Amino acid sequence: MYQTHIFANGLRLIHNYVPNKAAYCGLIINVGSRDEREDELGMAHFIEHVIFKGTEKRKAYHILSRLEDVGGELNAYTTKEDTCVYATFMAKDYERTLELFADIVFHSVFPEKEIEKEKDVVLDEINSYKDNPGELIFDDFEELIYTGYPIGRNILGDEASVERISRGMVLDFVKRNYFPNRMVISSVGDIPFEKLVRLVEKYFSPYEAGTPLKARIKPEIYTPRFVEMDRDTHQSHCIIGNIAYDYTEDNRLALSLLMNLLGGTGMNSRLNLNIREKYGLAYNIEASYTPYSDTGVSMIYFGCDPENAEWCLNLCKKEMRALYEEKLGPLQLKRAKAQMVGQLAISSENYENLMLSIGKSFLIYDKVDSLEDIYTQIEEITPELLIRVAKEVFDVEKQSVLLYK
Repeated sequence: MYQTHIFANGLRLIHNYVPNKAAYCGLIINVGSRDEREDELGMAHFIEHVIFKGTEKRKAYHILSRLEDVGGELNAYTTKEDTCVYATFMAKDYERTLELFADIVFHSVFPEKEIEKEKDVVLDEINSYKDNPGELIFDDFEELIYTGYPIGRNILGDEASVERISRGMVLDFVKRNYFPNRMVISSVGDIPFEKLVRLVEKYFSPYEAGTPLKARIKPEIYTPRFVEMDRDTHQSHCIIGNIAYDYTEDNRLALSLLMNLLGGTGMNSRLNLNIREKYGLAYNIEASYTPYSDTGVSMIYFGCDPENAEWCLNLCKKEMRALYEEKLGPLQLKRAKAQMVGQLAISSENYENLMLSIGKSFLIYDKVDSLEDIYTQIEEITPELLIRVAKEVFDVEKQSVLLYK
């Protein structure tokens, strides 16, 4: 059962009590790479790195040691729409963790020396992606379908944009975006909610609310494209996909079920059974759906021998077409729903994932649906709805293709 609280400065708190020795807490900020200005590409991600490099009262070593000295772990990530600092720690160390979060988010000093050093680290990270085409292609595909829009930019930026970053630019970005009313603290652990509220109040109430997030530029134009890129790899890597539903669309759960059926984590997905098991054409094939605040993207990825790329691509289209030309039978639909419900139930047992999930939901919707509510929504999905959703998203004429040769 989730408990929530909104503080006077707009900061939101969500907590799920579990009687575990380990606890999980995250501070999620509603700002990501798509909120950067033209001259600060990669800034949101860069700040995620340098936010741990020193505060008004701590050096980098003391920040990292604050939780690690008591067996905890401190981490962070950046997406196109949010930034998160999160930690795993013993439940008795909630106060230590929350005080540290407040210190690094509101009192980081971003030393010049550390900024210059971290530029090299981020440039190495960019280069590591170039050496991993199976990961790079996802970023390149979103850049392909969102050409000309901020959401299409690579989260890491590029070599030139990272080299341009200065301490003044970092401070300006934080000053514009790091406000309590744009933040959610998410917690899963063994602490009474009333005590958690008092601790958050103690460490976060001094900070005033700021301006709302500036309206994001919505991608308005999508034109299907087929692009081949020479990456000089032993395998061909390919993504076929389309724009899809945003966070507010009622049909996003139906699309998630279709993506799971088509190429989810199960070895019995249609694409895996056909392309890997039947023909042995690819070791890795997967389908994914990523919703954003005003758009979304569906993707099928596979890696295969270059001579089999066209064959695999045609098999993907065949499976996509089948989902809007052939209605699922009662038994097929029942199995697909049962698989999705089971996956959600198992995922909810991973408390770090649960903490991040409920925090993101509260950030976006100001609420979290219970698992029982989600199960009910899944049960209400009909074959007719799946046909309609598949026609909208899987229409083979609307698909873009990016192929690394």
